[in-house]
Amino acid sequence: MQQPKVIFLDAVGTLFGVRGSVGEVYSEIALRFGIEVSAKALDRAFYNSFKSSSRMAFPGVERQEIPNKEFEWWNAIAIQTFQSAGAFHQFADFSSFFAELYAYFAKANPWFIYPDVLPALEYWRKQGIELGIVSNFDSRIYSVLSDLHLAKFFTSITISTEVGAAKPEPEIFVKGLHKHDCPSEAAWHIGDSFKEDYQGAKAAGLRAIWLKRSEPFL
Repeated sequence: MQQPKVIFLDAVGTLFGVRGSVGEVYSEIALRFGIEVSAKALDRAFYNSFKSSSRMAFPGVERQEIPNKEFEWWNAIAIQTFQSAGAFHQFADFSSFFAELYAYFAKANPWFIYPDVLPALEYWRKQGIELGIVSNFDSRIYSVLSDLHLAKFFTSITISTEVGAAKPEPEIFVKGLHKHDCPSEAAWHIGDSFKEDYQGAKAAGLRAIWLKRSEPFL
């Protein structure tokens, strides 16, 4: 098999995952605000809220407005999550809670790196292969990658909120390819979502590799 010029990787569920679960994190931080709610109930509610939401992309939005749009997008999901779990009415100040929750996910604490990631990144770098990220993530990815000491491996980061298109749409893959001046047939994309990563990359002309993790992202 011919060596690719560049390998693109998805972020959450591919490079790193949530310690425990999203519901556990939500429950833990809610407890700081005096709210007791089951982590399992929050997991179920979050999963449904996340899956039913629109894709995290804001076409036509000025770059300086993107962080606000990202914050609002996640705030809506958090509100729906706690409403579905029957706990939203318990909050005296949900805005303060969400601000703390949102900032928490911008750091290393809630994340863990999958054990196969660092050996693979080191190997590809030694082979002279360029590495990039293509992810339906928000701009917190820059601080997360830095705190997890992963940023040094990547020469490009392409995220849906900045492109205005989300996987599996071809535009986000095309934008990543342009950053490396690379034709699609000379690039691979690896990710944990069959639809967004495998089917999306394949439709855009990249060699697509589906990384099926044992646990789903919640």
